[in-house]
Amino acid sequence: MGGVSRELPIVEVAPGVSVALFNMLGDTEVTEAAGRALAAKLPRDVEVLVTPEVKALGLAHVISRESGLPYIVIRKTEKPYMVRPVAREVVSITTGKPQLLVLDGFDVDKIQGRKVAIVDDVVSSGGTLHSLSEIISEVGGEVAAVVAVFTEGQERPEVISLGHLPLFK
Repeated sequence: MGGVSRELPIVEVAPGVSVALFNMLGDTEVTEAAGRALAAKLPRDVEVLVTPEVKALGLAHVISRESGLPYIVIRKTEKPYMVRPVAREVVSITTGKPQLLVLDGFDVDKIQGRKVAIVDDVVSSGGTLHSLSEIISEVGGEVAAVVAVFTEGQERPEVISLGHLPLFK
């Protein structure tokens, strides 16, 4: 992407299922290149970015900087300071365990009535994407785009991505 390449290790994430593990955390060169490329592909009607916390956070920051759009982080734990949090449970292919996705009530007005782009590093099974979409819809936002560095497994034409990774069985 953008002239940057990496060798991805093949890692078993479930019995008989392996992935080419893409981890951009701490890789500034990859994060910057991917963020610039995805910002250029964003539909013009997007008003705000939403990202799940941790691996895609740096990517959302770069896309925000490049596009001028604000971003909101959906946390993976409910914090005591959150007001009227909106939460959904999800099982990601890379974690294999239930996780919580939580939108702080303070951020609802930043999504309500706006067109949202979900930003993630990899979209595979679609579980995280589905839970994020539910949260956005529940608070009155509209998912206008999904952007990810890679899709994985089945083809996902609804996702704006820079490439596709296979699942290995």
